[in-house]
Amino acid sequence: MKSENAAIGIIGGSGLYQIEGFGNPREHQIETPFGVPSDGIMGGEVHGRQVYFLPRHGRGHRLLPHELNHRANIYALRSLGVRWIICVTAVGSLQEKYAPRDLVLPSQFYDRTSQRTAHTFFGEGIAAHIGFAEPISADLRNLLAESARSLGYAVHNGGTYVNMDGPAFSTRAESEFNHRNGFDVIAMTNLPEAKLAREAEIALATMAMITDYDSWKIEEEPVSAEIVLSHLLANAETARRIIADVIPRIPNEPNWPEHSALDTALVTDRKLWPEATVEKLRPIFGRFLAK
Repeated sequence: MKSENAAIGIIGGSGLYQIEGFGNPREHQIETPFGVPSDGIMGGEVHGRQVYFLPRHGRGHRLLPHELNHRANIYALRSLGVRWIICVTAVGSLQEKYAPRDLVLPSQFYDRTSQRTAHTFFGEGIAAHIGFAEPISADLRNLLAESARSLGYAVHNGGTYVNMDGPAFSTRAESEFNHRNGFDVIAMTNLPEAKLAREAEIALATMAMITDYDSWKIEEEPVSAEIVLSHLLANAETARRIIADVIPRIPNEPNWPEHSALDTALVTDRKLWPEATVEKLRPIFGRFLAK
């Protein structure tokens, strides 16, 4: 799958609102059929690669999890030619082995959200059901693991991320339930990004940065915004260093399985596709229209 403009996207979470070191930086203000992204998207060159950075919650952390326009965020990145996304997100640990400031690279999700209609691009006359048994790009996750280890960070490659709605943190009963069921980390934002990236044929992996023990660990102080913020600056610097190291490791050609995810997902007969929906989704499945 030859592409001259295959770019890398970075979605920054709590504490990571900008990336330094861009060559030829340019900010992109993009409107999409789904609305506007969380903020302007900063583009530039890093190690000879085109990279775009989007702060998930906006600069200054202005947006709550339920206010995020995930469709606009992913659509905007795809329209810029992004074919790989690295998500950085602050998470709570659900197991003793994951300590604050550790890095977990999730391989699975458990969905406790309730906003299904906002987690797909499809509908309005075109139905698609993506394969999502393996929701994270294993290739990109393993590259992140290699970079983290080479830099000496404590990294756990694999695990299950519980996605809750928020914005309140878990009750102790909810946290204990997730702990007993063997889930690994919990947060509020990443699952819809993974679903939409898969529909947009983007390979996505997540750096989950541990900030706290949620509220299951009774000998620890229950999670609060104050506790989370105390670890964010250190975690953000870790993320920046790993991102700078991994970018040269990412291939130039988008030929991983995620880059052809729609081959087996589109259900509606092409003859029935409404023209307005086709135009709306052109950046996502334009390759089908060229056939």
